[in-house]
Amino acid sequence: MLQSWSETAPLLVDVAMGRKPADLVIRNGRWVNVYSGEIVSNTDVAVAAGRFAYVGPDAGYMIGEETQVVDAGGRYLVPGLCDGHMHVESGLVTVTEFARAVIPHGTTTMFVDPHEIANVLGMAGVKLMNDEAQNLPVNVFVQVPSCVPSAPGLENAGATLSAEDVREALAWPNIVGLGEMMNFPGVAANDQKMVAEIAATQAARLTVGGHYASPDLGRAFHAYVAGGPADDHEGTTMDDAIARVRQGMRAMLRLGSAWFDVAAQIKAVTERGIDPRNFVLCTDDSHSGTLVNDGHMNRVVRHAIAQGLKPITAIQMATLNTAQHFGLERELGSIAPGRRADLIVTSDLATLPIEMVFARGRLLAEKGALVADIPAYDYPASAKNTVNLGKSLVAADFDIPAPGASKVDVRVIGVVENQAPTKALQRSLTVEDGLVQMDRAGDVCQIALVERHRATGGVVNAFVSGFGYDTNCAMASTVAHDSHHMIVVGTNKADMAQAANRLQEVGGGIVLVADGRELALVELPVAGLMSDERAEIVAEKANRLVDGMRACGCVLNNAYMQHSLLALVVIPELRISDIGLIDVTRFQKTDVILSER
Repeated sequence: MLQSWSETAPLLVDVAMGRKPADLVIRNGRWVNVYSGEIVSNTDVAVAAGRFAYVGPDAGYMIGEETQVVDAGGRYLVPGLCDGHMHVESGLVTVTEFARAVIPHGTTTMFVDPHEIANVLGMAGVKLMNDEAQNLPVNVFVQVPSCVPSAPGLENAGATLSAEDVREALAWPNIVGLGEMMNFPGVAANDQKMVAEIAATQAARLTVGGHYASPDLGRAFHAYVAGGPADDHEGTTMDDAIARVRQGMRAMLRLGSAWFDVAAQIKAVTERGIDPRNFVLCTDDSHSGTLVNDGHMNRVVRHAIAQGLKPITAIQMATLNTAQHFGLERELGSIAPGRRADLIVTSDLATLPIEMVFARGRLLAEKGALVADIPAYDYPASAKNTVNLGKSLVAADFDIPAPGASKVDVRVIGVVENQAPTKALQRSLTVEDGLVQMDRAGDVCQIALVERHRATGGVVNAFVSGFGYDTNCAMASTVAHDSHHMIVVGTNKADMAQAANRLQEVGGGIVLVADGRELALVELPVAGLMSDERAEIVAEKANRLVDGMRACGCVLNNAYMQHSLLALVVIPELRISDIGLIDVTRFQKTDVILSER
């Protein structure tokens, strides 16, 4: 257990004075100083009790018989990277496995909002993840979910968190604030529950996370900022970023598996010259395939640099800026005395190869591989067997009737590649034997939301466009942000029924079926959201899923992530929930069929 700075300060002083030896000394490094914006050559770093004791030109006098000495060989010493906003569950793995996957990529701090598991298991699920987080050798801080369900009246989740639940959880150890405030209309309307949660967070002197998923920067936006959220990751344009920073918020720029929002917004700094101190880099949602194969925060930093940002500025946005935002500047985000000894050794700042990763003074990864033993974490039986459809589904459960019509005009959810928002489209479809038909040639297939928490047997049907499926196929997932029922998308109703039933059989996950044949399956028994297998195994299964989707004609980048967000009724324009098709521009249920003829 890492001791506090105040507890270790006398030891750090003794080490810096040479009265006691350091535990670790890293010599001959190029210090990336995120405070001064400098690269300081010929720097030594000394560590004691998991914290930095000294950063300067010569730590030789602190080396004792038991001191571990590492020669950096003139390579850069970079603070451990921080992810300012993310959901572990999107990785399809547990907190432990997520950490194992990202440590070799240089991530040593994560600020996680476990509202996915909260929508299934309530506060008990949040506590499970918070307890797990505290047993890890890196920093995983937790924000209390604010909106469960995310949009009351528009969906029914597996659990509901009250303002009192939130207030109690804010006092738990390891809690750093309130998770993203997705109910932005509620904040603007002074909803009693939203006001109470924000007030409790501010009274605890913690950070209120934001989520303003609207292009409207008028009255509603200003009211939202006045309501208390301190950051926002839902911006997609340069003007979005500028508007948030001008109002005293942190603009969180995300690059996840399917959300590519950094390039447009970083122009606020690179082209408009906006002060970068209030910009924070994050991932939001990254699945296991991205984590294992492509990287985590190192991927985001590299991407920001590729957009024209100075390397040290990009690093500040993933270290110091993040720590300052959460009031943890004296704990992390820099290589400076007293801070947790989290650091990366790299030979190049622009491409950022992660050659060594230290956390709390301990070498955890080297040359892209984990070298520390981090045992697997077992979730209790109470966190499993959460998929309860109430019946076995058949093809007819996905019928959309239009008796007496030959053609209908329908609303269609339009997928937008690499972005979270959808488009509200309209299409004309034919009717045969009283049932509305899909239009494969026009890229219109069916989507269904299957209730899975209370065994109601409920199925809501609608249409979606953008996946490009050109064969008989269906994909089902119990990861269905944020209420996490089951989303089924398919071109063939028999395949849709088979996919849904398969997930009930295995206790949750993602499955792809084509012409009655199972092409890929990712089992997610923990709350129907997370695997209990190692991240590398989950990544391989996720890769098979992506390959299978391509074989069915889907060429969208990380289309699974798009699939999983189609029930997120707090992001415009059109979504599906267990109560029906939702117009998120007006926050109300709407009809699938516009007109018949």
